[in-house]
Amino acid sequence: MAATAKNKKSSRKPEPGIPAIEITDLYASYQGRTVLKGVNLTVYEGESMAILGRSGCGKSTLLRLMIGLMKPDSGSIRIKGQDITRMKEEERKEFLKKIGMLFQSAALFNSMTIGDNVALPLREHTQLEESTIQIMTRMKLDLVGLSGFENFYPSQLSGGMRKRAGLARALAMDPEILFCDEPSAGLDPIVAAGIDNLLLKLKRAFNMTLVVVTHEMASVFTIADRIAMMHDGQILAVGTPDEIRKNPHPFVQQFLNRVPDQEVQDKEMVLQTLMGKGTP
Repeated sequence: MAATAKNKKSSRKPEPGIPAIEITDLYASYQGRTVLKGVNLTVYEGESMAILGRSGCGKSTLLRLMIGLMKPDSGSIRIKGQDITRMKEEERKEFLKKIGMLFQSAALFNSMTIGDNVALPLREHTQLEESTIQIMTRMKLDLVGLSGFENFYPSQLSGGMRKRAGLARALAMDPEILFCDEPSAGLDPIVAAGIDNLLLKLKRAFNMTLVVVTHEMASVFTIADRIAMMHDGQILAVGTPDEIRKNPHPFVQQFLNRVPDQEVQDKEMVLQTLMGKGTP
């Protein structure tokens, strides 16, 4: 009984700690369209935060802002106490070496071996000896279950293995914060579950802060200590998985229960009526 209680993931709300990321009144636009509308969010050191929402809600834009690929129209993003939106370009590039990024497609260079893909950040951003880089590369590949695959090319690996290779590269510089964009997208349920469990294992082993942007419900409730639900460019609700499940907001419940928009429901009803399967 005690072992079961120990292994079960706690649903207790984590105690607030030291902020790793503080987003304040963030606005951003793209091609004249306002995408983020006053986003406020705090992610604490050592926690797993899942940013959840439907396609087009602004979660990918928020991720790009947090990793420094975009600048906001206004507002601030403080990472480890420093506002990256007010840094000069070179200063921001140097600071962002402290973070890791797992892209949705893994974003591996097809012309390079897996080993060279993982070693690339170390060769670009450190003065380490090549022998040391080779050792660190093999260590990172071993961590994600790809020991012995350093001489393979991305095209020779399965989708799940490419995702693991991308994760090894994201960990190359021993980041304090790891960002993941749809880490289980395009994978079958068994492989996706393996990626989720690997992320949790690595987070605990390295005491990293984990930020995952996704719309995969199974992954969210496996990975997240807290969930930020986005809708129409704003943070609609933030809480533990249990708190989000119980949140009474109509959109939160619509999303969690996979209920289509009313317009879609109306079109389906008309279609059923035309086919003689319903009544007007």
